[in-house]
Amino acid sequence: MNSKKAEETIKGSAIQIVVFGVVQGVGFRPFIYRLAKELSLKGWVKNIGFGVEIHLETEEKTDFKDFLKALQEDNPPLSQIENMTINPASFENLDDFKIKKSRKAESFVFISPDISICENCHTEMMSPSDRRFRYPFINCTDCGPRYTIVKSLPYDRPQTTMESFKMCEDCNREYTDPLDRRYHAQPVACPVCGPRVNLIESRKGKKIKGGIKKAASLIKAGKILAVKGLGGFHLVCDALNIKAVSQLRKIKERKTKPLALMASSLEIIEKYALLCPVGKEMLLSPRRPIVLLKKKKDIKRIAPHLDEMGFMLPYTPLHYLLLENLDLIVATSSNKKDAPIMKDEEEGIEELCDYILTHDRPIQIRADDSVMKIVDGKPLFLRRARGYVPYPQRVPDALASPSHILALGGELKDTISFYKNGYVITSQFLGDLDEYQNYKYFEETIRHLSNLFDIKPEAVVSDLHPDFHTTRFAQKIGLPLLQVQHHFAHVLAPLLEHRVPPGKKVLGVSFDGYGYGDDGKAWGGEFLLANYASYKRFAHFKYVPLPGGDLASKQPWRMAISYLMDTYGTDFPQIEILKKVSKNKIKGVVSMIEQEINSPLSSSCGRLFDAVSLLVGLSPLEVEFEAEAPMRLESQAAEGVEEGYGFTFGKKGIPFHISFAETIKSIINDLAKNTPPSVISAKFHNTLAQIITYVAEKVRKDHGIDTIVLIGGVFLNKRLLHTATQLLEGMDFKVLRPVNYSPNDESISVGQIAFALNKLKE
Repeated sequence: MNSKKAEETIKGSAIQIVVFGVVQGVGFRPFIYRLAKELSLKGWVKNIGFGVEIHLETEEKTDFKDFLKALQEDNPPLSQIENMTINPASFENLDDFKIKKSRKAESFVFISPDISICENCHTEMMSPSDRRFRYPFINCTDCGPRYTIVKSLPYDRPQTTMESFKMCEDCNREYTDPLDRRYHAQPVACPVCGPRVNLIESRKGKKIKGGIKKAASLIKAGKILAVKGLGGFHLVCDALNIKAVSQLRKIKERKTKPLALMASSLEIIEKYALLCPVGKEMLLSPRRPIVLLKKKKDIKRIAPHLDEMGFMLPYTPLHYLLLENLDLIVATSSNKKDAPIMKDEEEGIEELCDYILTHDRPIQIRADDSVMKIVDGKPLFLRRARGYVPYPQRVPDALASPSHILALGGELKDTISFYKNGYVITSQFLGDLDEYQNYKYFEETIRHLSNLFDIKPEAVVSDLHPDFHTTRFAQKIGLPLLQVQHHFAHVLAPLLEHRVPPGKKVLGVSFDGYGYGDDGKAWGGEFLLANYASYKRFAHFKYVPLPGGDLASKQPWRMAISYLMDTYGTDFPQIEILKKVSKNKIKGVVSMIEQEINSPLSSSCGRLFDAVSLLVGLSPLEVEFEAEAPMRLESQAAEGVEEGYGFTFGKKGIPFHISFAETIKSIINDLAKNTPPSVISAKFHNTLAQIITYVAEKVRKDHGIDTIVLIGGVFLNKRLLHTATQLLEGMDFKVLRPVNYSPNDESISVGQIAFALNKLKE
């Protein structure tokens, strides 16, 4: 930002200020209006296609120092100034300060994400004397829907899904008064003119009297409701009613996958979970994510076999009213198995619930709740969506380009990213694109973001995998195509986020379940020497077979046999858990591996976790959801265990191979000694952290690299991330990991943008 220099050098009676960032739809213009009036300045402010323009003047000779200081320090809470230019302007001899109408130009102004109801609106909603008493759509410039209702920019009411609601006289007065908290709050409404709630019986499709109060009583009675929120419907039931939760699991086809909880207050959350100050801060933040917290008291069938539960607080007025007499509800996304969250009744919502609590304000773009953990006082995103999208990511100045770029991500847990004018805009979590509805969501989001930000891509970036839907999409749209190896893209994402300069080399530790490698094999336990331009595979986990291909990721016993055979050959020990698998199935897998039939080779860290979790008896023979086996293993890891297991670091040169035969042997020996699974889990986690530090030290010695990037879905493992970070920092390494993005495949599209920008510079 160049405003400080401008403060020192500009002298005169008139200046022009252009502000770029999140400055529309957040009360920025009325803030400028009030500030100018307070300082007795004349001029005007208006929205323009790429930000906000301000003209200031006074008859006195001044440097506008007080205004500029307040502009940077006291701006509205939801605004985010990314850049600001200040230039001398012609004196127009104005007699007042006013807010001018918006001017549509090149649309590249950032918009705020959807934000939780603010304290002022909540107070009004609960005040019997207020005209919006108990109105479930109360909002102002500091809160309410944004991203999910906007159709195009500038962010004005006709460009939102509120266009069909004509404001009443009272709302219009507030909307047009620059001194009012609701000045140009585009979703502004009241019971007279705004959206309305309806309660519908699913099977008969008829409206039920009683609205929100009746809906709450139905939840208490054990019914399952679909409740329309900001980015889609939640499926809701009483979290303490085991019968209702079981029925919801049946509807969702979700036997053990954790369910999210919405609590009426922090006090309720503290009954069931351990809360640290950072956790409280995240729960109470205007973004209102789901935060995974350590269990204090378990709730049956919510997160079985795990040590954490996901909690959030109400974030819409409707949620607050619904939870007035409900302490704790399940609030999970309303989607059929593997499909995206539903945003319209016409998508089949009635098949998933007993009753529907809906409203008539349309949702323009669907968005799930964001989910995060807290690790070492910083957020760790499992899913980045509502509340955070579409906040922009600025790129290092040396990478900035005039070109527009579209990056399509991978295939699973996909996001897309656009680049324009020095910034990356990354979409909300889109899901797995091998499901048709998610693929349609992917296409819908590309159209929405390109229209919203007026982006006309000149190049497209995809993964290397020839069979990914994203690769095929990239090949057919007729743009110059760049392709980036999966784990290299992973490593580049934190470099862009932390604004690492081009040319600087890092050691990227990229651990995940699967990525298509340069050699056509399934990578996933990778140590890459990398900068924006290229990478070299310094080391990787030794390849082991995936018996049955994709089936090996769903049936961890197959990976257990693969690692046992890698360690012992065909005469491997008979582990207790494997006695639950039929002898014929085991013989079949052994034969597949021996004959190299449907057993592609993989260096996957995720599949290693699967094998260990199964061997110690924590994983089921067949998992319901991705990472279930590793999550169970992590949740059991004992505290206070410092030792690890042995491993073998190959001596043949780059890329070095890391073998876990010693690790597996030691685990088998511990099992024979009846060592608790919790201790084995802790020692295994320590082993991986020690491998990371071993490789890091060798890279520093051989190549002088002291910056380590920890990335990939495996680093959603809080225990591993914390342990590895502590060890590395204790050895004076600089550790980078995603803070504003998830380390899983959601970050792939961000890394693809980084590669493309560097390529354009070259």
